[in-house]
Amino acid sequence: MSLNYEGIGASLQLIDDYVTIMNLIEGGPAAAAGTLAVKDRITAVGQDREGPLVDVIGWRIDDVVQLIRGKGNTVVRLQILPVGATPGSPEKIVQLTRGKVTLEAQAARKEIRETVRDGKAFKVGVINVPGFYSDYDARRAGDRNYRSTTRDVLKLLRELQEEGIDGLVMDLRGNGGGFLPEAQSLTGLFVDQGPVVQVQFADGDREVLDDTQSGVAYDGPLVVLIDRFSASASEIFAGAIQDYRRGIVVGQRSFGKGTVQNLVPLSRWSAQPVNGQLTVTIGKFYRVTGESTQHRGVEPDVLLASPIPLSEVGESSLDDALPWDRIESAEFRTESVRLPSIARLITQEKTRQERDPDYRWLVKDIESIDQLRSRRSVSLNLDERRAERETLEQARLARENERRQASGEAAVASIEELDESELPDVALDQAVEVMVDVVVTPPAARETITAQSRTPPPRD
Repeated sequence: MSLNYEGIGASLQLIDDYVTIMNLIEGGPAAAAGTLAVKDRITAVGQDREGPLVDVIGWRIDDVVQLIRGKGNTVVRLQILPVGATPGSPEKIVQLTRGKVTLEAQAARKEIRETVRDGKAFKVGVINVPGFYSDYDARRAGDRNYRSTTRDVLKLLRELQEEGIDGLVMDLRGNGGGFLPEAQSLTGLFVDQGPVVQVQFADGDREVLDDTQSGVAYDGPLVVLIDRFSASASEIFAGAIQDYRRGIVVGQRSFGKGTVQNLVPLSRWSAQPVNGQLTVTIGKFYRVTGESTQHRGVEPDVLLASPIPLSEVGESSLDDALPWDRIESAEFRTESVRLPSIARLITQEKTRQERDPDYRWLVKDIESIDQLRSRRSVSLNLDERRAERETLEQARLARENERRQASGEAAVASIEELDESELPDVALDQAVEVMVDVVVTPPAARETITAQSRTPPPRD
C-alpha cells in the first residue's frame, strides 16, 4: 500500500519447481547491478556475505520471497542457474545489497484520448488508478513529498486541465482496493465535503467516514470505468460518485467486496509466542444511500460487455459470502450537476455498439470464450486436440481480420503475427465515447437534480 518495499526489485514466478526471475524493476538493486537476467533460476539463497546457502528448489514461492526480502543495506546472495542452462550446469553466485524498490507501475498515470464527433475534436483525459496507496511511514516522518493515490491524481488532474481536456475518465478496472482513507480523499477531489462511506460493525455501532476538505480539484464532466475486478475501495469511490450524481459509472458490475476485516494474532490466546494470525470479518461497508456494496457490487449506469464471468468472479460467486442488505442513509446532498439522463446515454451507447467493429469483435470473442467455458469434457486424443486448437485459432484469426477490414487495417496471415499490445482497449474506447456523449448533450436534454438532504440513522 505504500508503493514501495525493501528488497532486490525482481518479479518472481515458480516454473517447474524453479523460482524464476520474470522481470527486473527499473531502479531496483537487481536492475542496477546488472548481474541477473530474465528467466534466470534461483536455486539457493544465502544471508549476508558468509551465511550458508539454503537450497530452495521446489519451495513455495512465498517462502523464497521471505528469504530474499529484508531490510535495506543488508546483503543477500543468490545461487543462479542461468537462463538456457540445463540442470547440472555450472551455477553462479550473485551478491546483492537490498534497497528501497518503488513500484512505479502500480502508481496512478494519465493519458489523453482524442476523438472526433461531427467534425469537432475532443480531448478526453484518462487517469488509470491501479490501487489505493499511501506511503504512511514517509508521511509520519514528515516527508512533504510522500506518495499517495490522491496526491498523485491531483498532480495529474492539474496537468490534464492545463492541456485543455474536455472531460475526464477515471479508469478503476482491475483495482482491488487498498488504503481506505485514500478512497475518502480521492472522492473529495470531485465532491465538495460530505460522507463518502458508512461502516457498520458486528456489534451494531455505525460510523460515517467523511471527506472534510472543502472545494474540489475538478468540476468538469466525469466518467468512472469499472470492471468485475474493481473491488473494495474502488467500489466505495465509484458508488459515491454515482450516489452524489457527480459522474457516470460505465463498465461491468464490480466485485462486491463490502466487508471489513481485522487481523488477530494467534499469540493473543497463548502465553507462549505463536506464529500466525486470523482474518476476522468485523463489519460491512455501506454507501451513503445506505445500500451495501457487499455481494451486489456497484451496478454501472452504462453497461459494457466484458470477458470476465460474473458467475466465476466476485463475492456473489462464493458459496458462503455475506448477503446484500441496507441500512438508513447518511445525511448528504447531491451535487448540483446537470447530467444527461441515463436512459439517453444507454440508448446512444447501444447504437454505437451495433455499428462499432471493435465492439462487435469483442462480443464475438466473448461468445467464443463462453462456449469453451461451458464445455464439460475434452478429447484425450492428441490429433483431435490439435485439430480442435487449429479450428479455434482459425476462428479467432477470422474474427480479427473481420475487425481489421471494417476498421481499414491490413489483414494478418496468422495468429503469430498478432501483437496483443496493439489490440483495441474496447472498454476504454467506449468510456471515452460516453464521456463525449455527456459533453455534447445540449442543456435542454439534461436532468435537473434538486439538491436533497437525507436524515442520518439514529445513534445510540
